[in-house]
Amino acid sequence: MRLSGRCQTAPLPEEGPGAQGCACLSTEDHSLGWVRSFRPQKQNLFLHVNDGSSLKSLQVIAPAGMNDPLLGFGCAVEVKGILKKSPHSKQPVELEAEQIRVIGECNPVDFPFKIKERHSLEYIRQFLHLRCRTNAFSSLLRIRSEATAAVHSYFKNNGFLLIHTPTITSNDCEGAGELFQVEPPGTTFANEGSFFSVPVYLTVSGQLHLEVMSGAFPRVYTFGPTFRAENSQSRRHLAEFFMVEAEISFTESIEDLTKVMEELFRSVTESVLAHCEEDVDLFHKYVAPGHRVSPEGHSITYTEAIDILKRSSETFTFPTDWGCDLMTEHEKFLVKHCGNIPVFVTDYPYDLKPFYARDNQDHPKHTAAAVDLLVPGVGELCGGSLREERLDLLRSRLGEYLDLRRFGSVPHGGFGLGFERYLQCILGVDNIKDVIPFPRFSHSCLL
Repeated sequence: MRLSGRCQTAPLPEEGPGAQGCACLSTEDHSLGWVRSFRPQKQNLFLHVNDGSSLKSLQVIAPAGMNDPLLGFGCAVEVKGILKKSPHSKQPVELEAEQIRVIGECNPVDFPFKIKERHSLEYIRQFLHLRCRTNAFSSLLRIRSEATAAVHSYFKNNGFLLIHTPTITSNDCEGAGELFQVEPPGTTFANEGSFFSVPVYLTVSGQLHLEVMSGAFPRVYTFGPTFRAENSQSRRHLAEFFMVEAEISFTESIEDLTKVMEELFRSVTESVLAHCEEDVDLFHKYVAPGHRVSPEGHSITYTEAIDILKRSSETFTFPTDWGCDLMTEHEKFLVKHCGNIPVFVTDYPYDLKPFYARDNQDHPKHTAAAVDLLVPGVGELCGGSLREERLDLLRSRLGEYLDLRRFGSVPHGGFGLGFERYLQCILGVDNIKDVIPFPRFSHSCLL
């Protein structure tokens, strides 16, 4: 709990140097926040005030005479008083109030969250404008913020250059056709006077722009919103989500990619667990009991994965023949089979991967130097490949892609990581809509 104008970590006079608490008990402090609990008693009022900086709230004790008809659960308050060492072991300090001012009232009858009820993530999702006021979602947002900072920290510490790739683009990097087309009002792209003179879309990936930059920098990355016009309301898909994408030059090894994927996953997870321990524990205790995150990974080839699936006694909805794409049911089974740890699957059939994936030239199987990272509870988290830099092999596949390879091209590779799926993985959250502040999906764009 932050106290305006005061230092949280200065030692209490009674505790001596180095102890944790708050300084200057004899001076007045004040706290700004929202009331998380309110218990009026005959002689005193007991409030827990939270400002969103942590899961813990500050206990406020006030004389019963300070009770205000507007004071109650959910309201915003400013409390002035004396910060004292608490006699209770569960809290180091408490605020003895001398003045309480209600800044914003809240009718507890109309407020959708009740003080003694534990609401499900599905329930609070109905109230996008208010769910940040719940313990679960405020914890999620602190974890998301820490994970974001940790992503940037990992790349900065490992020599990557941040590239701000465009949100509006004229290319379809994925080739899946699930794009949002951008059209100014009253404009048709058949007209020469259209805004951009060419059809443009919301980006599905920053990969192509990173490949441009990989011609001048050995390690680049981007981290921003991407968009898919997929008509799906599944637990795994959103129309707008965040992607971490990286491109590494001067490499002909798929192991170089998997090493960065694994290090990124481990580094970000360790940072989240170290700085958001209480917030993560809340999810592991109440949302996904028993959930654990293993930073250790295992690697298998696509051919080995197919062998595992065919030897299993599991009945799958989708086929498991060599050459078939791995579906979510297959991915989750493979993760479970390998001990519920992250699993890298490499060397996919050449025909399953995009034209830019590097040809392994390993007939008769014919595979591409591509890799997916599968994680518990989610399935695919990362997807990447070495890029085909050999002009003669690309020439037979695509014409427009060749200029990037014609002038000083080098062997390179890259990957993309779905940030929301990463949060699902480490927290055990089943629905992707519960790990993003304002989910956008088909037939839903609230706020």
